[in-house]
Amino acid sequence: MKDLDFRKHLSDKEELTRIAIGMMTIRGLEPEFSFQVREQLHQIDEPASNHDSSVRDLRSLPWCSIDNDDSRDLDQLTVTKKSTGKGWNLLVAIADVDALVGKGTAIDEHAAINTRSVYTSAKIFPMLPLKLSNNLSSLNPGQDRLALVCEMHFTEEGEVQKSFIYRAWVHNRAQLAYDNVSDWLEGKAQLPQTAQEVLGLDAQIRKQDELAQVLRLRRHERGSLEFEIFQPRARFSENNIQAIEQQLHNRARQLIEEFMIATNGCTSRFLAAAGIYSLRRVVRSPERWLKIVKLAQEYGVSLPNEPDSQALEQFLAKQRRDDPVHFPDLSLVIVKLMGSGEYVAEKPSNHPLGHFGLAVSDYMHSTAPNRRYPDIITLRLMKSVLVGKPPPYSVEELHSLAEHCTLQEDAARKVERQLRKSEAAMFLRSRIGQVFQGVVSGLNEKGAWIRIFVPPVEGKLVNGENFSLGKILKVKLIYTHVQLGFIDFSVVEDKED
Repeated sequence: MKDLDFRKHLSDKEELTRIAIGMMTIRGLEPEFSFQVREQLHQIDEPASNHDSSVRDLRSLPWCSIDNDDSRDLDQLTVTKKSTGKGWNLLVAIADVDALVGKGTAIDEHAAINTRSVYTSAKIFPMLPLKLSNNLSSLNPGQDRLALVCEMHFTEEGEVQKSFIYRAWVHNRAQLAYDNVSDWLEGKAQLPQTAQEVLGLDAQIRKQDELAQVLRLRRHERGSLEFEIFQPRARFSENNIQAIEQQLHNRARQLIEEFMIATNGCTSRFLAAAGIYSLRRVVRSPERWLKIVKLAQEYGVSLPNEPDSQALEQFLAKQRRDDPVHFPDLSLVIVKLMGSGEYVAEKPSNHPLGHFGLAVSDYMHSTAPNRRYPDIITLRLMKSVLVGKPPPYSVEELHSLAEHCTLQEDAARKVERQLRKSEAAMFLRSRIGQVFQGVVSGLNEKGAWIRIFVPPVEGKLVNGENFSLGKILKVKLIYTHVQLGFIDFSVVEDKED
């Protein structure tokens, strides 16, 4: 009772933060920085510097960042340069986090435990202290920063002709947000003021968008899969939940997504050419492919008996067009059947494991070193190649790190997923007895699940039989449990889809 009375005085953010800390601790993640980390942090007062003549000066280029509205840990900048032919030259700058966070230091060891930042709507638990990730190692606007630059030359059709990696000084001219940039690209709003203040940045962003759409088309023609995953997020007013909103995958997100995929391919090929082991990001060819084939048959589509990403993408594209309401649920089922991604230590070979979902053989994580530890590992490997030194990790270390990063990523995702459920339960707990319309989104041996449309929330059905996936129902909210993230509905009326 005392605990319940105490919680009455907590804001929504405070209560959700307590839940997140508990979940992280249970799953072997560290929500707080140690004394040793704080001691090391006191000794870092300035951004990294380097007076080596090999470090290029690219500060005059019109670099910009595009990220979430609330992002402060800026990992990459992008810019296009004029090509001598009909193609494009794309430069992506990656923050040189390693220049401030040495291997084996207290900060590095903390990052190696969690392996990534944990993102919840109530609180972000950063992999690196905010003094670094949001400031000294972030590619913040108006600041000179050290970076690793991937320069890629594309043909008019979006094929990589050649690529280079080198160290450089960069300067972010404008910090932009996905939604504002996307609205402008789609003609729904004016160019954000911060971009208007930079001469020629409007044309620069349009050029980047043009290239991104070419890369996107080429990728899907190759068989890269595109899903629409149901991931609602709480929006706060002050410290309390105001709404639950589904995050839309807009044109600006597509732009950055395409450039990051291209960059991760570039860094992967760079390390492969050096002939050293690296930390690859792989999604194996699905072992449960025949279950995907059976699922497609229910929609009247025949897939080959052997895994075929092109055929699967064609099926997904058709369902996205024909039935957008139910597509997120279909996406989730196929993602689960495909299996999750993992990290592996891999030596260059003629038969790489590859990434089935992206339909590429060379892929790794390299573009977010402020947020993801595998990217720091990749950064250090690339820098060792650039200066002609032996790799900073042994093969045994890389194998161990690959397994650990895979496990910790899974733990972090489970925390984030649990908190999304807790957020939804918290938002709905005052609405017991209200009636909502939704669609049956999941069926298994444990029962049926429904995704209501407004607000976009998923919960369990506790009554009714003979449901089919995609059936439209009217349901009453009968129970919520914030700590556990439980939301229960009962059917009050159903109608044929």
